[in-house]
Amino acid sequence: MSHNLQGKTAIVTGAAQGIGLEIARQLSEAGAGVVIADIDESAAKEAAAQLTNATAMACDVRDEEQVKGLVDATVATYGGLNVMIPNAGIAAVSPIVEMDLAAWRAVTSVNLDGVFLSIRYAAPAIIASGGGSIVTLGSITALAGTPLISSYAASKAAVVNLTKTAATELRDHGVRVNAVLPGFAATSLVTSQVDAFESALGLPSGGFAAVIEQKQGRFGTVEEIAKSVLFLAGDESTFCSGSGLVLDGGLDAGLF
Repeated sequence: MSHNLQGKTAIVTGAAQGIGLEIARQLSEAGAGVVIADIDESAAKEAAAQLTNATAMACDVRDEEQVKGLVDATVATYGGLNVMIPNAGIAAVSPIVEMDLAAWRAVTSVNLDGVFLSIRYAAPAIIASGGGSIVTLGSITALAGTPLISSYAASKAAVVNLTKTAATELRDHGVRVNAVLPGFAATSLVTSQVDAFESALGLPSGGFAAVIEQKQGRFGTVEEIAKSVLFLAGDESTFCSGSGLVLDGGLDAGLF
């Protein structure tokens, strides 16, 4: 399936690496002007230099004024906004009874507050541009209890509900809002936590990879996730809003 986003403008947060960068790449290849927003401005500039019609902008999604400024600057640069992808996210591994409030809030401020602020300020700009699409990044962890990453899983569950609520509020204004819920993908966010998972769960070295193979067959790829985001961002999904597209190799489909 070919996607045509020629003449459209998109913002992707947390887009200097990983899933966000691949989403930005595929949006760019589909013809969109893309704003690569990231807290690491130098990395955002390096990423933007790889793509066609891409602009780097520094943004800490926890900061309301920065998110508002990101949207305003995008509209000033490109003349409007059609697609918002609030992708920025972080994770931490800790049992609930050992996690302090500051650590909890460090994750939820990025993963939930950042998505709220992105929708809050992008939606009016998308409406003013004639409508468009917002695609959030949920997680398969939103659908079931996930030991050791309570702050991450809870924030992603909230994002899925926020997505559905925003879809109901924005439908009649021409803005579709959907979520992609990936399983475990081979990203630095996941691989950097493997040792902590294995230690906390009492798994031998390599044990986490064996669990992934059993539960979802293999790790997902950033390309697969980005393709699904692209589908929801474009005109091929015009009757789709308020949905959560699960991409997990069957992890959530069965008990064993």
